[in-house]
Amino acid sequence: MADQSERPLLHPVIETGYSDAPGAEEASPEPSGSPRGAIAPSQNWQGDAATAVTPAPGVGMRGRRGMDGGRLGHAHRDLTTGSIPRNLWHLSWPQILEGILNVLDQMVDLLWAGRLPGGFRTLAGVGVAQSFTQFGMMMRQGLDMAARAMISRAIGAGNIPLANHIALQAFTLTGVYSILMVAVGLLLTDVFLRLIGASEAVQAEAAMYMRIQFVGMATQGFRMASGAALQSAGDVMSPLKATTITRVLHIVLTPFLMFGWWWFPSIGLAGAALANVVAQLAGCMVNFQALMGGHSRLHLTLRGYRVDYPLLWRMLKLGTPASIAGTERAVAQLMLLRLVSPFGDVALAAYALTRRMEMFANFGSMGLGQAAGILVGQNLGAGHPERAKQSIGWALLYVIVMKSFIGALIFAFPVLLVTIFTGEPEVVELTTVWLRIQVLAAILMGLAMIFQQSFNTAGDTMAPLLVTLVAVWGVELPVAWILAHGLGIGPLGVGYAAIACMAMRLVGYVPYFYWGRWMRIKVID
Repeated sequence: MADQSERPLLHPVIETGYSDAPGAEEASPEPSGSPRGAIAPSQNWQGDAATAVTPAPGVGMRGRRGMDGGRLGHAHRDLTTGSIPRNLWHLSWPQILEGILNVLDQMVDLLWAGRLPGGFRTLAGVGVAQSFTQFGMMMRQGLDMAARAMISRAIGAGNIPLANHIALQAFTLTGVYSILMVAVGLLLTDVFLRLIGASEAVQAEAAMYMRIQFVGMATQGFRMASGAALQSAGDVMSPLKATTITRVLHIVLTPFLMFGWWWFPSIGLAGAALANVVAQLAGCMVNFQALMGGHSRLHLTLRGYRVDYPLLWRMLKLGTPASIAGTERAVAQLMLLRLVSPFGDVALAAYALTRRMEMFANFGSMGLGQAAGILVGQNLGAGHPERAKQSIGWALLYVIVMKSFIGALIFAFPVLLVTIFTGEPEVVELTTVWLRIQVLAAILMGLAMIFQQSFNTAGDTMAPLLVTLVAVWGVELPVAWILAHGLGIGPLGVGYAAIACMAMRLVGYVPYFYWGRWMRIKVID
């Protein structure tokens, strides 16, 4: 247990204006005529009169006595005490399972796409379209990262009303961003496909699929934002349930809409995108049911809601570096795609497959990174910086074991994996070699992901931005161009460049971890 006398030196000062004294949540009376969980005005919060959400009975940190053994115990576990490895596993395994489902879901698009009349050109179209939609999702990841940092810090400090208020403001930003992305996708899809240098055949396969995927970014954005809020509060099971419903529904609906099974229309590749929109909406509804039904520490309601511009500005300032870092990576993927496209449609198909296989190789690292970040945020909020550091150490150990096992499988059986999606000999041959190169890059990326997610959720979004900037633009892209075009290695040069990029990230992250500046970042006032 950290010495509380050291708290002002080791952990950001949290001055919220909300009552935070022991027993305050049970004792404070509710406004006359307002139901539990309603938003009530708080005159004590800094700035002009703000809204606060009173937790439902038993939802607060100190009001959850006796609940750990009950039906909702998983959502009310105190992550600032007890075994760190157990807390990490408690948070990470549902998020790891979510990652597996996400990978399988995208693999299904490729699996069915390879059976459409367009063949490997359809695969290339899926890869190109997903690169652009991934770019849009990466741009908004800073919004979720800011919400994770602020909600987890508020939860760790025992300030449930502030956590509720932050969540509502995060959804406001998500709504604005979703409208913007839908408009961009509908208007500029053809322009994007021409700019990337895709052949006319690939453009024909990808255009409608890509437009509908941009529409789906709205429902997907709200599912991800609501899931991030729940996870930051310690509820990892509700987002897992939502992701499971989303992915299963997408997997089941996709072939019906693509091939016109039963009474459904046959709309080809666009059917996979339409199935995604419907499935994301279903998952979004599951998460919001948990948030608004009082099934987690957070209990939201729209009664009394108003836009809190000072808080939105703080979230944007905190999340912008993380969004830029994600955008850099997404832009780099598009640049790499542009480097690969001159080598033909076979190389584009191989690139699409290796990107999806990269997600499979990286499964677990994102979930472990997010779990470590939640532990870091809540323990810093509670004034336990040493527990925050230990959480990162345990996550690094877990990811090394997991990545080594998965990497060995991919290295040993690449042909088996590739032939699931296509039997084209040229595509299989190129992708097989490319996958083996990616194994080492995946192990290094897993370690980097732990550091990045942990620092971001601690509120230090600038350090990952700078490391990403140097690694991607200073190392990966120049090395990829030199190897692929300058030295004539071809598209495999992109795979070798990824190894150099991930190694550079660790060169930046490891000394920064020991410096400890990330533990002293102020997130909430």
